[in-house]
Order: sequence, then C-alpha cells, then structure tokens
Amino acid sequence: MLNDFTGADKVYIACRYTDLWRGIDGLTSIVQQQFQLDPFTDTLFLFCGRRKDRIKGLCWEKGGFILLYKRLEQGVYQRSRSESEVRALTPQQYRWLMGGPKIEQPKAHKEVTGLSCVV
Repeated sequence: MLNDFTGADKVYIACRYTDLWRGIDGLTSIVQQQFQLDPFTDTLFLFCGRRKDRIKGLCWEKGGFILLYKRLEQGVYQRSRSESEVRALTPQQYRWLMGGPKIEQPKAHKEVTGLSCVV
C-alpha cells in the first residue's frame, strides 16, 4: 500500500525518530505543533521509529485520517540527516525510500529540467 501510494500531492518525512506508539491524534499534533503544517491537506506524512525498520504514514482523506504502518522484514529505512525536523520528498525520493530504502541515490541520473539542442 505505501509502495504504490499516489493519493497525496505532497510527501513529508520526519527527520528525527518518532515514538510509533503514537496514534492518529499524537501524529497530527506533531504535524501541527512541531512542523507547523496542516494535516488536513492532501499530504502524506511519514514517521520512522527508533529501530529504523518501521514506518508510519498519516494522511487525510475525505472526512477522516488514514494511518498506514509498514515493518521491513530485512534492512532498515535510511532517514534523512537534515537539520530540520521535517523534509519534503520528491516523488522519486519517495519511490527510492519505499523500494530502496534510501532517500538519496548518489549514482542516480539527475532530473533534466530543460533541454538544449546543439546543431
């Protein structure tokens, strides 16, 4: 479900570990109070536990929250080491995290933003 998640316009990941015992109310309070973001938007918020093999996703959908939980059988998620508390992920970074499970892929092809033609 999280691997194929396309129901959100934006994706944010908490850069520090989160107590995954928290439920919907606890995670929405983190989004509002610590990140200063609105949890009632078309956004997926990701939270990693201390053990790094578990991740929770929180998103708003038509009158209610969805709480997703994934535990890896092998390996760990590589959280961002950013100084900020929350980091926006591009769609490619999200796919890398869910399939990799690293956010950064140093050998990946750079995204082309404009084309120039040499004649």
